Amino acid sequence: MKATSHHIRFILDNQWVELDFQQSENIRPSTTLLNYLRCLPSHKGVKEGCAEGDCGACTVVVAELNTNNELEYKALDSCLVFLPMIHGKQIITIENLEQHIGKEIQLHPVQQLMVENNGSQCGYCTPGIVMSLFALYKNHHKPEKEVIEDALTGNLCRCTGYKPIIEAAKHACIHQGKDHFSEKQQEIKQQLLNIKKDNTSILLYHSEQLYMLPQNLNDALKLKKQYPNAVLIAGATDTALRQTKKGEIIPQIIDLSQVEELKNIEITDKSVIIGSSLPLEKLKSGIEKSFPALFNILKVFGSLQIRNIATMGGNIGSASPIGDTLPFLFACKAVIKLQSFDTKRKIPIEDFIIGYRKTAIKTDELIVAIEIPFIPENVILKSYKVSNRKDLDISTVSVCFRLQLSNDKKVKEIIIVYGGMAVQTLRAKKTEAFLNGKTWNKQIVETAMEILYNEFTPISDARSDKEYRKLACRNLLMKFWDETK
Repeated sequence: MKATSHHIRFILDNQWVELDFQQSENIRPSTTLLNYLRCLPSHKGVKEGCAEGDCGACTVVVAELNTNNELEYKALDSCLVFLPMIHGKQIITIENLEQHIGKEIQLHPVQQLMVENNGSQCGYCTPGIVMSLFALYKNHHKPEKEVIEDALTGNLCRCTGYKPIIEAAKHACIHQGKDHFSEKQQEIKQQLLNIKKDNTSILLYHSEQLYMLPQNLNDALKLKKQYPNAVLIAGATDTALRQTKKGEIIPQIIDLSQVEELKNIEITDKSVIIGSSLPLEKLKSGIEKSFPALFNILKVFGSLQIRNIATMGGNIGSASPIGDTLPFLFACKAVIKLQSFDTKRKIPIEDFIIGYRKTAIKTDELIVAIEIPFIPENVILKSYKVSNRKDLDISTVSVCFRLQLSNDKKVKEIIIVYGGMAVQTLRAKKTEAFLNGKTWNKQIVETAMEILYNEFTPISDARSDKEYRKLACRNLLMKFWDETK
């Protein structure tokens, strides 16, 4: 495998930047984009609020080439982005939005409308909000309120209130995305194409770290075979917290974010096959009509900034007991496709997750795809998420129900899968066994609720105590019955 040894390239302030990690002890490959920008004299607008992708104060926008080699603009939480993840992209910060025309400063439309609508008070969160609005401006013309609110779910403002910000977005996004960035778009596109043509995988050496950035699947599989203990990332929305919150330096990282073969989505007559590194926002837009149940889950998965980099492969691979997609995947009988340099195999997701943050993946394997069979028309599938906030919040309890009834309202099949009730995502098999063959009525469901109440032994933590979880778990079954009776 041919590889450059120690540098990445990207565009910042309309200039090429090349970082050589062997030449600096202060910047390692896993330095976040936030911390890198903050160390520059001219990019202090990006702020650290939470360092875990929860507040949006660090939001920046990247312009990158899509599959048609056209530029796409995406808002990201820079506190979760390792520097190699921006290789071959343009970085846009709050400092890049205004124009200097002679001695005059001309604000970008989203900045100007924020001023006119009094959308800022203390100003700490304002740069991140403006960058989210800028991404909205580049991607949507006259967006509906729901689209505006979705663009802002990842930005917390503690003093202004969101109404003037929403008004600013509504009045700003009327120009078909045209601005001074449009004038340089072809030039930026050509520069990024030059990088894309060089499909050479990158190894970044640093005294504390080896960071591997394969550009194709074959190289990724070779690297995983050679470095079996390397941590795999695609969006790093979970792994980044090991560094930002715990101060951990990960010695070896294989970053799959630039492996295009892992970003496909294929819809067949029987199933949807999702590349493990496909960003969840791309997945969300790709399955709205074909798989509405999954679309509804992704609508409340994190924020737009997080969905722009988070992946289903990461959500599965982390094996978190509160992973938002896992109960759904269990109920749909999803199959995980694994591949090493020498072998390929498939494994049902229920057999893949084997404990708290533990999976059946081998040290030389990658998750390459997730296959989700379509649900027959006579099967009911519903998911619920209990959390303190509707948007951008971790589940306290989550569940997915799969139900098939006979013509006489008897249960032919029921699958009940909970997150947040045990050390891993689990089916409520005792409750399922009781309900199978029974008439789907309130009396039977009330009896099943008591079985369900005692089936799990959850823990108390910062989000909830165990008794609340048991009650929520039980009551969600009644909610499901009420919506399907």
